[in-house]
Amino acid sequence: MVQAVYLKKILEELQVGAAFISEEELQGFADLILQSKRIFVAGVGRSGFAARALSNRLMHLGLTVYFVGEPTTPSIGKEDLLIIGSGSGETGSLITMARKAKKLGVKIATVTIFPEATIGSLADRIIKIPGVTPKSELQSNFESFQPMGNSFEQLTWLVYDNLIMILMEKMNKTADEMFKLHANLE
Repeated sequence: MVQAVYLKKILEELQVGAAFISEEELQGFADLILQSKRIFVAGVGRSGFAARALSNRLMHLGLTVYFVGEPTTPSIGKEDLLIIGSGSGETGSLITMARKAKKLGVKIATVTIFPEATIGSLADRIIKIPGVTPKSELQSNFESFQPMGNSFEQLTWLVYDNLIMILMEKMNKTADEMFKLHANLE
């Protein structure tokens, strides 16, 4: 039998990275979500795919959530929250979005490798995720054998799932209740 050598190495790397995730940051992020009237989620590229998964699960929790850029996304306001997933924290379109939201009095939360980057400096809440990205001049102490931003994107997905489980507990929601909001036109 051929062993999945890379898969084992990826899982080991994610386990090492997970040890750096702050429970305090997760809890604060979850609290900010619950304090918000509506949640707007943004991300591009592979980080954007993970962000879309988060918005999907937030909807399953019964929250009012929109993924930024979709035609049905309304305007954002003071009681809302903008969640941005960006490894570098320097993605141009996401910086522009964060600055607009900040001017409107919107709370911002981000998941990033670099809290000191532009998006992190605008954020009210941050979850720092160890990882690497070729899109930043900032240096990370984390080393990855994987290409590009894979480790960040993978761990982001898992952190978002962890966040959903925290919210389930805080909202006293079950998976069965969430499933009632699952798409049924498929």
